[in-house]
Order: sequence, then C-alpha cells, then structure tokens
Amino acid sequence: MSENNTEQLKKLADALLPEVKMTPEEIVAKYPARNLAPSIMVTRIAPSPTGFLHIGGLYTAMISERLAHQSGGVFYLRIEDTDKKREVAGAVELIINTLREFKIKVDEGEIANNKEIGNYGPYKQSAREDIYKVFIKKLIEDGLAYPAFESSLELEEIAKRQGEIKIAPGYYGQWATWSHKTAEEYLAALENGLKPVIRLRSQGDTKNFVNVEDLFKGKLHLPESDQDIVILKSDGLPTYHFAHVIDDHFMGTTHVLRGDEWLASLSLHLQLFNLMGWTPPVYGHLAPIQKLDNGNRRKLSKRHDPEATMTYYQEAGYPVDAVIMYLLNLANSGFEKWLLENPNEDLNKYSLSINELKKGAGALLDLVKMDSFSKELIGRMPVEKVVELALVWARQYDNDLARIMESDLAYTTAILNIERGNDKARKDLTKWSDLRVQIGFMFDEIFSGIKINTVELEGITPEDIKAIIVKTLERYNLNDDKDTWLQKIKDLAVELGFAPDVKTFKAEPDKYKGHFGDVAKVLRILLVGENKSPDLYEMMKVMGGERIARRLNNYK
Repeated sequence: MSENNTEQLKKLADALLPEVKMTPEEIVAKYPARNLAPSIMVTRIAPSPTGFLHIGGLYTAMISERLAHQSGGVFYLRIEDTDKKREVAGAVELIINTLREFKIKVDEGEIANNKEIGNYGPYKQSAREDIYKVFIKKLIEDGLAYPAFESSLELEEIAKRQGEIKIAPGYYGQWATWSHKTAEEYLAALENGLKPVIRLRSQGDTKNFVNVEDLFKGKLHLPESDQDIVILKSDGLPTYHFAHVIDDHFMGTTHVLRGDEWLASLSLHLQLFNLMGWTPPVYGHLAPIQKLDNGNRRKLSKRHDPEATMTYYQEAGYPVDAVIMYLLNLANSGFEKWLLENPNEDLNKYSLSINELKKGAGALLDLVKMDSFSKELIGRMPVEKVVELALVWARQYDNDLARIMESDLAYTTAILNIERGNDKARKDLTKWSDLRVQIGFMFDEIFSGIKINTVELEGITPEDIKAIIVKTLERYNLNDDKDTWLQKIKDLAVELGFAPDVKTFKAEPDKYKGHFGDVAKVLRILLVGENKSPDLYEMMKVMGGERIARRLNNYK
C-alpha cells in the first residue's frame, strides 16, 4: 500500500468515524488475557433480547455452563442487543430470570437489567459501541473495510438479478459495487450527505477451503466466505458477525457452543479472527432440538410450537429440576442410568460427557418423557417441598387456587401427603397445573362446582345409593385403622346384597347386585365427583367426618 494511499485511507477512516479517538492498543491494555490453564474453559450464552428464551437456548446454556464449571472455568452471559428494531421490552429481565430459575449459574455478565458483574464488560453489546468502532476504524485504515452507500432498493435489484441468472446471492466480487471505489470517491459520497454502512473487504474465495475441528462434529472442510458483509450498520451499531468476534476475543472466550444453524457462518467468523490477528475459540455446533411432525423431523418453531419457549414449562408448572433432568438426558443418554442409581443426588454432581454430545441428528423433544421425569421427581419429594413449590406456582398462575390452599395449610399438606412416602408413591401429579384437577375436589369451594358423574352410577339403584350413604354415615369412624374400615365397608356391602369381593361375584353373578368394589365406587363418586381418586381410606381420613357427612347428605 503506497504512503499516499495510506494517508487517504486514514483520512477516510477519520471522516467515517471522527468520534473514535482510542487506539486498538488502548483496548488491548484494558482487557488483559485471562491467563488460564489450557484445560480450563470459558464459555458463554449470548441471547438477543427479542422475546422469550427458547428451550434450545436453555439447552445450549446448560451445556455451556456445565462444561465450563466442570473444567474449573467461567460461564458468562452477554446480551447481544444490536438489533434494536426487533428488541422486546422486558426481554433482558426475562432471559436473566429464566437462567436463574433453571439454575444456570452465571459467573459474569448481566445479573439484572443494567447491573452486571465481572471484569470484562460491559456485557451488553449496545454499551460496547466505542470498542467495536476502534477496530472498524483500523480495518478501514488498513483497506480491509469500506463504506457502501446502496439503498435498500439497489440491494434488492442486485438480489433479483442474481436470482435471474441463478448464481449465489450476496454482496461479493463484481456485485460488491462499492468495494471497487477509491478513497476519493468514498469521501465525495460522504460530502454529498450519503449515509453508508461499513462492509468487510473479504479476503476469501469460495474455491478455497478452511479446515477446522469442531468440538462436537469433528473435522470440517468448509469453503471460504467471499461475502463483503456489513460490519457496522448505518445506525452506528455493529452486526452480530463482527461484534461477537470482538467480544469473544476480549472476554477471553475459549469455547463457543451454539446451534448448528451457525455452521454456514463459521468460515466467515474464522476469517474475521484471522484478519484481526487473533486465535479463534474452539467452536462446537450442537444439533438443534427437534420434534416429529407427521412423521418427519423438523426444528422447533417459536411461532408454531408453544413448547419451544421456556414460558410454556413455567406456566405448565413443571418443577425446575424435572426440566433440567430432561435436558441432561437429551444431552447425554447415560444420565438416566446415573439418575436411577442416584435418585436423590444433587444434579450438579452429574458430569456431562463431550463424547456423548457428538450426535448427528438433533435430539427429539418428547413431552411424555418430560412428564415421566416430572412424575418421578414429585413422587419422591417430601410433602413440605411439594406444598412449597405448588404454592409458588399457584400464586403466579392460579391465584384462586393459591388462596384456597393457603386458607388451611394443614389441610392442604394432609391432602398432598396422601399416599406419599409409600413404596408405591402416588404419581398423579405431573406438573403443578394438574393440581386443580388432581386435588381440587378436596376443597369445598371447588367441589361445589363439580358435577357428579352419574353415568358411572348406572346399574346401582337410587335406593341402594341412599342405603350406602346411610350405613356409611352410621358406621364411619375417623379413628378406624384401614383394616377395620375395609371390613366395615365389606360388611355393609354384604348386608345390602353385594358380594364381598370380585371373585365371589364372578362365581355367582346372578346372586348379587354387584361386589364390594361397586360400593366403594359409589362412595368415591359421591365424595369427589368421579370414580378416580387417591386411596379412598386415606382420602376420607383427611376429609374428616363433617366434610364426608356434608357431601354424602347433599346427594340424599
């Protein structure tokens, strides 16, 4: 590059970015290297505040955090908010709170909106504008970046022409019309009041290839990028491609773990690191979480699949640990065996295996499996924990139920303790949103609105039902043990012409009105509205004599 050309490029850089006074050397001095052992990982999650956190985002965050902490390293949160047009109010807080709720431990970065910890910030890209511009100005001075002044209509025309002649789309080669201008032409355009974007002057050629070792996919052989991408938008903010290179370098990121939709950009990102003279981090591209749709695999869609966003699991009331278990199982198939052997162990003690993450097709989202983890987890919880978590959910998503449950916490606890602690613990609760259906009938305020399922009582005469009610009220004693209670119901059944058990009834069906189970069914339906409930003896004991009498007498 001639001395004259160097002076012209410096003049151009000053005209484009007159506000930039710092030098690259000053930025380097401000962000010293972390100086960590080679085995230690520094990873990050870098979401855009454009809406809810995707389950795939939490999955990637969980893997990134686990691998960093397993190595004794650092996991940080960076907010990539350079796309101001798509930013959603409150999304930053939502991201932070979701990571915290699902136990993703952030060592550095945003911990509340406009509040951060760590020595490598700011951790929000919109606050790092000055840093990006320092290096963009240096690229302009070196002839590696330039201003481009096309209108959106002109860019659309380029894309249209490329489509007509069926060649690769983009801004490159002969189609990069402003890349061929002189510094004088750029300055003249500026003097005419035109507002440019800044583009990279690509050094790539798609005929050449880049060899890279992906953490999960192994050896990759990728064509170089020849695209003169935008690195600084006309609003003064950088694009993701450029900003993440600057940030990952100065924040000391050692490993970038992300979805494999970014594979197409990998050679570009490596080119940028090379242009800056920096060693790139290790990249690991994870296959996305998918779902079956009419027998075909496809990526989860925020627009079409409610289960794609983390708010779905929060509103449904899946316990946090159940979601973590499910995601760990998606990441490593060996997790389930570990969980069976360590059912009450802290989940942080499970170590993720990188080798098991090297999968081809994406993991399939299976809500049946999620339900299974959740049922098992709730079934193992002590009742005090069940009550605590149930109320936390209900206060946010079902205020009326929360009020009813809190009006008599001792009664609520007794309800949720039915069949708990046995060898075969109850597993009717899959998530907290099941509470109203599974235990609501135990509360008079909810039961009063339940319609008795009289269809299930067909075959039993009204006279028999009334007789069952009368004799139950005469003989029921809250202090009876289960065997005594059971014998009383059997005796009552026999007195009313029912067989004492199914076997006896089947032997001589014409001799009996039914069997003991039919009598128990009548009581269950009259007490809860349906022929489904937890153990009838335990349920009646918790309800108490007054409530039982009130409900049975209401039917008479």
